[in-house]
Amino acid sequence: MQFDKALLRTVLFSVGVVSFVIGAYETVLQNDKNALRDNYWLFMVSFSCVMLFRYLKAKEEEKTTPKTPVKQPTTNAKPVPRNKRRG
Repeated sequence: MQFDKALLRTVLFSVGVVSFVIGAYETVLQNDKNALRDNYWLFMVSFSCVMLFRYLKAKEEEKTTPKTPVKQPTTNAKPVPRNKRRG
């Protein structure tokens, strides 16, 4: 049985979004000066899930994208003399 990494990324993103929405809702619902501190853990769960999602996505793209050397474009244009330049 093989584990699907795309499913893991989907679950991480979903948990991140849901925990952020719940944290924002609870913070607004409490409406006191300690509301953000009380729901800080929800925002950190959200932040951690989204960061892990981005990390796994970058690793996945790194594996699938082959590294090719970048060629410098060659031009046959003549350089513009100093006295002919604008500005």
